[in-house]
Order: sequence, then structure tokens, then C-alpha cells
Amino acid sequence: MRLSLPLFFFLSFVGITAPASAVEPVNETFFGSLAIHGYDPVAYFIEKKPVKGEKSFSYEWEGAKWLFASNENLKAFEKAPEKYAPQFGGYCAWAVAHGSTADIDPEVWSVVDGKLYLNYSKDIQKKWNADRAALIKKGNEEWPKIVDGGDQ
Repeated sequence: MRLSLPLFFFLSFVGITAPASAVEPVNETFFGSLAIHGYDPVAYFIEKKPVKGEKSFSYEWEGAKWLFASNENLKAFEKAPEKYAPQFGGYCAWAVAHGSTADIDPEVWSVVDGKLYLNYSKDIQKKWNADRAALIKKGNEEWPKIVDGGDQ
């Protein structure tokens, strides 16, 4: 089969000839590569609320820039980033459980069994809360497929 040059470029551009692509392991803002839209991940655990981080307390991890409200929170994250980083790379937990990704609202969150989960909106969080245990289990199954860009 012979492809015309324009068709070849079109297929290459849209990725028809390539396997599904993986997502970034950490959900970042478009400008600045900020994780969690610049909110402090440690604050969800320590202060039990979302708190905006400061540029003066930043840390690079998993290719994203993480901001913190204090030096103490920064140091805690440096020692154990997996403990404080949101699950599923900071993407909407409900979306990941359904095999997709979506951005988050850092004000819409929950800590379950010592792990931080973020959601797209309060309406989505209601759906998340209705069957949280099953959705966490499903999200844990789906996340590796999403990061790798296809079925395993």
C-alpha cells in the first residue's frame, strides 16, 4: 500500500501509527510545572487543609516543582515524598479509577488510610465518596496502565 505524503504526515501527527502514549507521572500546571497547582502536599496531613506553597520553599521531584508553606514541610517531603505526594500523580482520583486522567481542584481532597487523593470538582468528589474503597482499588489497578500508556 502506498500512502500519499500528506496522509503520511497526518497519520504521524495524530499518532495513528504509534501506540497509546503515557501521561506524565505527576500532574503539573501548564506554565511552571507546578505539582498540585502550587499547593503544599504536606499541609493536607499536618494542617488538615489545603495551603498554598511559597516559591521560596520548593523541591524538584518526579519532574515537577513542589511548593511548601514552610521549611518544615519541605524537609518532611524531602525525607518521604511518597508519604505526602497525592496518589495517582495528583490527577483526579475518580478519573483514574475510570481509566482516564483529569486535572484537579486542590481544594477538593481527602486523606484515606494516610494517602492523599484529589478530585476534579465537588460534584466528582461526591461520586468518589459514594464508593471510595472500590474506586481506590480500581484506581490502583488502572494507574500503572495509564502511566505506561496502555494495557500491561
